[in-house]
Amino acid sequence: MRSIVCKILFPLLLLWQLPAGAATILVFGDSLSAGYGLSAGQGWVALLAKDLAPRHRVVNASVSGETSAGGLSRLPDALARHQPDVLVLELGANDGLRGLPLADMRQNLQRMVDLAQARKTRVLLVGMALPPNYGPRYGAEFRAAYDEIAKSNHLAYVPLLVAGFAGDLASFQPDGLHPRADKQITMMRTVKAKLPVK
Repeated sequence: MRSIVCKILFPLLLLWQLPAGAATILVFGDSLSAGYGLSAGQGWVALLAKDLAPRHRVVNASVSGETSAGGLSRLPDALARHQPDVLVLELGANDGLRGLPLADMRQNLQRMVDLAQARKTRVLLVGMALPPNYGPRYGAEFRAAYDEIAKSNHLAYVPLLVAGFAGDLASFQPDGLHPRADKQITMMRTVKAKLPVK
C-alpha cells in the first residue's frame, strides 16, 4: 500500500515544486539524447535541463540503441509517469541505420505523436539524417518521413539535430555517429529554439 501511495504522490510533489507557468519537458530519444560516450552532465539534454531550470523541468527518458518500435512500447508508461507538457521526440535514427522499413518507422512515430496529443501534450519532433553510404534514395526518404509527420500534424520541428556540423567528421566521436562533447551546446540550442514553451 505504501508503494502505491508513493507512486501517486511523488509526481504530484514534483509538480507542486515547480513555479507557476512551468512545464515538464520529456525528452524521448536514443543514444544521441542519452549522452552516449559522454560524461554525466555533458549531453545536450543535461545542458537543456540546466539552462531551463528552475522555471521548467526536463526529464530524460532516452535509451541508447532505441528504435521507434521500442519507443512506442515505452511511451504510454512514460507519459503516465511524468505527465509532460512537452514531448521532445527524437527517435528513428536506429531504424535508418538498421535499414528497417521506413513505413514502419513513420507509423511508429505517428502513433507516438497520437498518444502524446491525446493527453494534450505538445510535441517537438526532432529529425536526423543518415550517412551517405545508405544511398541517396533511402536517405532522402528517411528525411522526408520526418518532414511529412511534422507538417501533417502541425508540430514544432527540428529537421536535423546535428544542424550546423553534420558534414564535419571532426565534430563526431570516433564512431562517426555521435557528436563530441563540445558540440552538445549547439544541439541544445537547436532544440531549445523550437521548444513550444516560454
